Amino acid sequence: MRSILIPIRRLIHRATQVGLHIERRLEPFFRRRLNALVRAPLARLIQRLKNRKREDLGLALAEEKIFDWEEEALQTIIDEMREQMNLHFQPGAYERGGNTKTHGLLKATFTVLPGLPDHLRHGVFATERDYPAYVRYAGPGPDVPEDIRDVGFGSMSVKLMNVPGPKLMDEEKFTQDWPAVVTPTFVTPDARENAKLQYWSTVDEPLWYFLNPFDSHVLDMLMQGLWNETQYNPLGHRYYSCVPYLMGEGQAMLYSYAPRTEVPMDIPGVPFGRVPPNYLRDNMARTLREKPVEFDMVVQIQTDPHLMPLEDASVLWPEKLSPWVPVARIHIPMQDFERPAQMAFARNMRINPWHSLPEHRPLGNQSRARRRMYQELAQFRQHMNKATHIEPTGDEQFE
Repeated sequence: MRSILIPIRRLIHRATQVGLHIERRLEPFFRRRLNALVRAPLARLIQRLKNRKREDLGLALAEEKIFDWEEEALQTIIDEMREQMNLHFQPGAYERGGNTKTHGLLKATFTVLPGLPDHLRHGVFATERDYPAYVRYAGPGPDVPEDIRDVGFGSMSVKLMNVPGPKLMDEEKFTQDWPAVVTPTFVTPDARENAKLQYWSTVDEPLWYFLNPFDSHVLDMLMQGLWNETQYNPLGHRYYSCVPYLMGEGQAMLYSYAPRTEVPMDIPGVPFGRVPPNYLRDNMARTLREKPVEFDMVVQIQTDPHLMPLEDASVLWPEKLSPWVPVARIHIPMQDFERPAQMAFARNMRINPWHSLPEHRPLGNQSRARRRMYQELAQFRQHMNKATHIEPTGDEQFE
């Protein structure tokens, strides 16, 4: 029976992929209007169904719960992602295991806004000031597909520099890293489920993590599908932390990067002509030749420990319980970022949310897993590329 089911399963997966690739070419003609009509009510419905099944852990605000399965799940994730990297890349040209395809690494300035209320004046937000920053925009993993053939995913990772104070990891002394993605909830609720997803990704059938009739995750698939869509220009999308962080001791937050600048959002060749393989990078370059771009960093403070959980990253925190509040502005000046040296620097750079002040410690089991996972996979990537780790300062020249 198993020998019969495997080819059927693979056929269904491949057919779904083909359908998705066609949909990505058609979405520019209808998806944004459809989002405005149905995304918010569908997200509320999915979250209502998820919350009916969730256990109330009885935690306080900003309180975590350590699970006995965490270490085993973490090791599985690391092993599977390392295997994926081995399958997709050759020594000297290894990319990241996740958020793999670099669209560009940009120089930026991160400015803490004036007049923040006292409960937000913690860590980097304690005083009004500017920080030099790098912003890395990237696509999905574990491979590097043509942009129009990806799963409709993007990331924006901000690395602040010249950040004083002790850090949670010793490998960088003056940085604060804040990665984010285009979906407001994470693809899996916890690290144990993430380990299952990584297995299915290794065998190139990630769809079956969601549709496995013996262990399905359809609600998570639907939730991701509401935000996974054709990407137009990395400088014009909104990004979310998905997982929580401290905002000072005893206070948890999510953060998001909300675009402030209108940017080109056209895709040459759609629906069925030739689409440039790196049109997202092309649109970024076109934008930054013409004008600077800005984002607001906004945060959402946890006010209900069950409806806004730390240990289940698939739950959307209700805005009616806690609205988003702006805390900083990210200014990306006009620039040329496509130099080979700059792209090589981006490949070698480490981004880890545990490059952090204690006041912004990552929270929840997915974040606890990220500490060792990101570190070991970065070390592996650099080893395979015969590269050494260098902490950025913001003064790098790429001429």
